[in-house]
Amino acid sequence: MPISMVKPWEYSLYIPHDPRAVPITRRTLHLILTAHGLPHLIEIAELLATELITNAVRHTEGPAALRVHWADGILRLGSWDTDPTPPALVLRLTDDTESGRGLDLVHSCSDKWGWYPLLSTGDLGKYVWCELAAAA
Repeated sequence: MPISMVKPWEYSLYIPHDPRAVPITRRTLHLILTAHGLPHLIEIAELLATELITNAVRHTEGPAALRVHWADGILRLGSWDTDPTPPALVLRLTDDTESGRGLDLVHSCSDKWGWYPLLSTGDLGKYVWCELAAAA
């Protein structure tokens, strides 16, 4: 069966405000993609999810979540956090820059990315997402 014909699925991983959540999230994503037969997406998906969750843990004070969604041959990774402040994309990095590369990597390595505030639901926070199209 072609990859695009696989039934949609979704996972959500809620994490505390704790830097240890980043490697736990990465390992969990690895297991999810392996279980669903998407090993060719693991390396890039782990990188993107790590950047999204690292930003959520580093720049907010509350809990966060990672959503992993598969439909129509597209893997969408998204992170929710409690801060409604727009994410900052910095495209003027130098080789010696040690931080601030997260969204630049997301921008460069994903097929699409974006964010939106979650004020309409009564919650505070934002959702930052990116997509990877899976070649069969």
